[in-house]
Amino acid sequence: MIFGGVVPFIPQYFDIKRSKDARGFSTFVCLALLIANSLRIMFWFGRHFELPLLAQSVIMIFAMLALIKLCVEVKQTSEILKTKPRKFEDFDTDYFWRWTDFMSYVQFLLGFTLVMGTLTFALLEFPIYVETIGFLAVFTEAMLGAPQFFRNFQNKSTLGMSKKMVGFWTCGDIFKTVYFILREAPSQFWLCGTLQVMIDISIFIQVFIYRNNLYVPSKTAVS
Repeated sequence: MIFGGVVPFIPQYFDIKRSKDARGFSTFVCLALLIANSLRIMFWFGRHFELPLLAQSVIMIFAMLALIKLCVEVKQTSEILKTKPRKFEDFDTDYFWRWTDFMSYVQFLLGFTLVMGTLTFALLEFPIYVETIGFLAVFTEAMLGAPQFFRNFQNKSTLGMSKKMVGFWTCGDIFKTVYFILREAPSQFWLCGTLQVMIDISIFIQVFIYRNNLYVPSKTAVS
């Protein structure tokens, strides 16, 4: 449970590292997991759940930062990306989560953690707030496949997306959903786990539909 969440992203990491091309992978997947696991850690302070799940969240945050760093480095060296640098400090909504330097992503995560952490500290005694951030944490994680699904739909291709990653997603999500049910975890966990499995299956359907399309439009290189 501690390391299982990270395993699916290992094939994707090495695929990007080998090909020097991150166009087929949506970094919004990383955004979803960073937010979800940050909120899950805050949820723990209001309603303690099993420590392996807490440790999983901490490790996942570092793993997602490592994956984002690789994607940024690959895009910086790409001939396609000879464009104006975009940073978090620009506060340009058109380029949200499409910044060209790694520290911008770190700054966003620190800012989000500071704001939500302060809010959580102030409202920790209110059960409605605690249950809400718990739901938001697992719902955001449940939707992590949605950006990849949309990226595939835009490209009409799954080229550049690791099929092994999605396979690990599916197996892991089925396992953890069953785990949540058997361990009587808060209902937010297993309900959203079920949703996550459904999205995983939808991405596999895309793999079948787009199996003959081996082209990724260059316009997605900066997104």
